[in-house]
Amino acid sequence: MESATLPHVDEHTTVVAAEADAVRLAVGAVLDHSFGSGRAVRYARLVGCADRTASGPRPLARGSTLPGFRVAAAVPGRELVLVGRHHFATYALVFRFDGAGPGRVRLRAETRARFPGPFGALYRLLVIGTGHAVLVRRLLSAIRDRAERDRAGTQPDR
Repeated sequence: MESATLPHVDEHTTVVAAEADAVRLAVGAVLDHSFGSGRAVRYARLVGCADRTASGPRPLARGSTLPGFRVAAAVPGRELVLVGRHHFATYALVFRFDGAGPGRVRLRAETRARFPGPFGALYRLLVIGTGHAVLVRRLLSAIRDRAERDRAGTQPDR
């Protein structure tokens, strides 16, 4: 599945005071934590996700999976593309890393999805209409906090 062919849903951005590699590692750690719970596995099974378990290389690389997602592309320091599908939707979550000055990265999370049929439309209303944006912003905040905390832990004492 090519993520670019899916309709754009939304995009959220944060600026992280860390290098791109630290941000990339934080994205993987936060996604593993957020989607590695038993609740995520149960939800993935309930809606019929193609990928229901975490597997593959870490840090995340092409072919790695999380409940509900498979890594379709991973270009360190530039882009991480997660794709998925289930009974009600085909979707992608694309993380893009852009320079934002020395030691800073603008991290963008773009959601793309197709919701076919009447059940897909209802699912879109229930998921996208009732908190998707809040969840994505929380993910970005957790990633930013993790990368900045990890960066602070590796800085020499002054």
